[in-house]
This record gives sequence, C-alpha cells and structure tokens, in this order.
Amino acid sequence: MQKLLLSEAIQYQEGRFTKRTLFQEGESIVFVLNFLPGQQLPSHTHPGTDVYILVLDGTGTVTVDEVDKEVTKGEVIHIGGEETFSFHNSGEIPSSLHVVLCKIPNAAYALNV
Repeated sequence: MQKLLLSEAIQYQEGRFTKRTLFQEGESIVFVLNFLPGQQLPSHTHPGTDVYILVLDGTGTVTVDEVDKEVTKGEVIHIGGEETFSFHNSGEIPSSLHVVLCKIPNAAYALNV
C-alpha cells in the first residue's frame, strides 16, 4: 500500500500550470493539475484510455471537441480518449484537478456492489 497527502500535490507556479504525479502503476496514472487564474492546459487527446477529472478547487472551462462547459469544485467529468479537450482556469482563484487515466482489468471491476 502507498499513502500520500493530496495537499502536497497542490502546488502553483507563476508562468505555467503544474502537474504532480501521485501514482503510476502499469497502464494507470493519477495526478493533480494546478492552475493559477488565466493558466490553461492545451488541447490534446489520450487515445485508448478514458480520462476522469475531479475538480478539487476553483472553477474553470473545459473544452471538449470545441464545446465549452463550466466546471466547479466538487464536479466530476469523464472524457473519452479520442475526444480533444483542454482546460482554462477562467475563475479568479487557483484551480486544482485530480486526474485519473486507467484501464480496468475486466468487466467485473465496473460493477456496483
């Protein structure tokens, strides 16, 4: 088992957003993206995997396939690996996103119990 403090991954930097990896095992990675107001993540894709994002703090605009959606603290979004997306901290306070890129081992892992 590994245990980390999420608060240690929330680090902002003038001039560009930061990415702090929490865990990376096999084909999965978990990280935190941190944005000061006005900072942005450029448009990109993650072919072959799905992207799950939890807005930890702040607000911003997620653009998926050229459609803008406002997001705020506490919201969770899913983006398909073939969808083009970006993020812009369009708010007035810092924003942090908890991001998971993963592949499940088999369908049983997706069942509610």
